[in-house]
Amino acid sequence: MIEKINTLIKQASGFSASGINDIENFRIYYIGKKGLITTLFQEFKTIAPEERKEIGKKINELKTIVNDKIKTEKFRLLSTKKTEEKKDLSLPGDLLIPGSRHPISLVRNEIVEIFARLGFIISEGPEIEDDEHVFSKLNFTAEHPARDMQDTFFINRKSAEQSEKNDILLRTHTSSVQVRVMENQKPPIRTISPGRVFRNEAISARAHCIFHQIEGLYIDKKVSFADLKQTLLYFSKAMFGEETSIRLRPSYFPFTEPSAEMDVTCKICGGKGCNVCKYTGWLEVLGCGMVDPNVLENCNIDSQVYTGYAFGMGIERIAMLKYHINDLRMYFENDLRFLEQFRYSF
Repeated sequence: MIEKINTLIKQASGFSASGINDIENFRIYYIGKKGLITTLFQEFKTIAPEERKEIGKKINELKTIVNDKIKTEKFRLLSTKKTEEKKDLSLPGDLLIPGSRHPISLVRNEIVEIFARLGFIISEGPEIEDDEHVFSKLNFTAEHPARDMQDTFFINRKSAEQSEKNDILLRTHTSSVQVRVMENQKPPIRTISPGRVFRNEAISARAHCIFHQIEGLYIDKKVSFADLKQTLLYFSKAMFGEETSIRLRPSYFPFTEPSAEMDVTCKICGGKGCNVCKYTGWLEVLGCGMVDPNVLENCNIDSQVYTGYAFGMGIERIAMLKYHINDLRMYFENDLRFLEQFRYSF
């Protein structure tokens, strides 16, 4: 019986079909209800117990070869058929649906392009930073709340016995990039710093632990607050439309003095008042101010000769205003229904 099965294995291995009917006949001949393999299993019952192991193994080998042969021959015939089909080159091609840029990328690129017209260049820096560049050189006091664990993601924080060791953390703003630029470049400096930042905040419709910022810095001789105001007015009109107005409200930031927060007229209600702007007609979009002389001195820039201004904005907030998005979490969910809305936005 072993010789009979070996012969069948050899025959099955050498099978080649010229059509689908040949494959079906091959299947019926070997594994049909009355096929050879069914007959072999019936004969298997009469085999002596000591021979069953070897013969059973051979029958299963035959069955595997037959099944594999059926699959490979079907694939070969179908592949050959597709190759032989004549193609009508006059038919239109398949419609390729274009992808879409993320709204954060769209707004980031638009902001960069607006400030590029004013001569600002892009500067980038590491997302994992040290305390010196994120806090100390930016005039943050030792007891400032931003240094607390509940506000900042620390990777390696020094203990009281390690006063000489610098804290390592995820940057909370891209101002750290500005510090690196001031350390390594002599004025005049005109740069913007886009990038991701991280803060230890609860995720909600209006807040997230990861978001994107663009911060700007201009340092030169005789730079004034009027220069800052005119730059931001130009940006606001280019970003939100010529009808946009701005207002500057006094504020406080450790690294600027004087400091201000800038509002723009609400795009949703046109300044008439709605629930988005809390019926004031204004929406806050960024913080700004004149660079504190201490920050300039910390970066080895003579504050008696040079002055400068800085500003920073959240890209998510700008995108929310531009596209009327009311939930910050939508930027991070990768929902195609949301992203496809920006397919034709450039």
